[in-house]
Amino acid sequence: MPEATTRRAARAAAAVGVTTTIASAAGSLAAAAYFARRVLTPERDRPDDVQILDVRGDRVLLSATVETVVPGRYGLWLDGGQGHVRIGDLTDTDVAEGTVEREVIAVDAGELVPGGARFDGHHFTGTPDTAVGLRTEHVDIDGELGRMPAWVVPANGGRGSRWAVLVHGRGSRRQETLRALPALHEAGWTSLVPTYRNDEGVPAGPDGRYNLGLSEWRDIEAAVEYAVSSGAAEILVVGWSMGGAIALQFLDRSPLADIVSKVILDGPVIDWGDVLDHHARMHRLPKVVGSLSRSMMGRRWGKRFVGVHESVDVAQTDWVRRSDELRHPMLLIHSADDEFVPVGPSRQLAQHRPDLVTYEEWRVARHCKEWNTDPDRWTRLVTDFAR
Repeated sequence: MPEATTRRAARAAAAVGVTTTIASAAGSLAAAAYFARRVLTPERDRPDDVQILDVRGDRVLLSATVETVVPGRYGLWLDGGQGHVRIGDLTDTDVAEGTVEREVIAVDAGELVPGGARFDGHHFTGTPDTAVGLRTEHVDIDGELGRMPAWVVPANGGRGSRWAVLVHGRGSRRQETLRALPALHEAGWTSLVPTYRNDEGVPAGPDGRYNLGLSEWRDIEAAVEYAVSSGAAEILVVGWSMGGAIALQFLDRSPLADIVSKVILDGPVIDWGDVLDHHARMHRLPKVVGSLSRSMMGRRWGKRFVGVHESVDVAQTDWVRRSDELRHPMLLIHSADDEFVPVGPSRQLAQHRPDLVTYEEWRVARHCKEWNTDPDRWTRLVTDFAR
C-alpha cells in the first residue's frame, strides 16, 4: 500500500476512534444523569403491583410476588388508593400456581373484590386516631419553605416535656410511622410526625428533587423547634430509610441536636454511596456510570445535568467513615434481607461505635418491614430503648 494511502487510512481510523470515544463518553454522561435523576426525583405514580384472585371470607388469594410471599402483616391499596385492606400472615402458598393465601384482618375502606391492587408495607393507613386509636392533633409547622402539616400524638396526661420526632422515608408518607406510635406512647413520649419538602401536598424544594437528607434536615429542625416551643425539653428522633439519613444530617448540622437524648433508626441509609452502588449493580449499569452519577450530584458542573438546586455531596452521607463524629445513643434496626438499602453499612457502624449503637438485625424482612415480620420483638425493643 502506498505511503499516502497508509497515512489516510491511519487518519480515518484515528477519527473513528475519537468519534467512538466521544460517543461513548456522551452515552455514559447521559446514562449517569438519568440514573441520578431517578434517584433524586419523587415518584408520584403508584401503579398496582399485585392481583387479588379470590376472596374467601376472612382469606384473600393473591398473585405470588417477592412481596406477597413474605410472612407478616401488610396491607393492600384498592381502587387506585381509595380503598385499603389490612392483611395478616400466610395461610397457604401454591408454588405451582403462583398464588398465596393470606388472612384478612380488616377492610379499612373500599370493597375487597378480585382485581388489581397495590401492596402496602406499612399495614396501617389513615391518621393515628383512626389507625391505632391514639388521640391526634393536626398542626402546621412553619418550615423554611412554608407550611408543613404534622400530627401530634400527646402522651398520657398531655403533651409533656419528652417528644419523639418521627421521620418517614423516601417516597413514603407519614403512615409509615403509625406502627411505632403505640410503642412510643407506652414509653411516655409525645410523638410529632412532620412532613418535609417534596412530600405530596406540601411545598417542594427549589428543584422539586430529593437531596438525600442534605436539605430535608432543615424541615426536621423546624419540627424540633415546634416541639421545643411547645414545651419539649428532651427529643427522641426516629427515622426510617432516607428518614434515617435526614435524621443523621439534622444531628450533625443543627444546634438543636443538643436537646436530642437518643435516636432510633429502622433500615436507615447510613451511606448513600453504598446504596447507589447497589442500585447501579441491580440495574446492570457499568461501574463508571454509577461513579459518574455521584460526581454529577455533588459537583457544581453536574447540577445542570441532574437538575438540582443544591449540590448533593454523597460523601457527607457516609456515616461509617464519619462514625467518630456521632454522639447520640442509637437503636439501629436493619434486616439482612433488605433489598433496597443493603445492611452492610449498618453492621459496620455498629462495629465502629459499640459504645453508642445498639444493633438489632432481622432476617426475612424486606426494606423497613422488620415490624411487619415480628411486631412483638420490634415493639419490645423500641419501648425498652425509649424508656
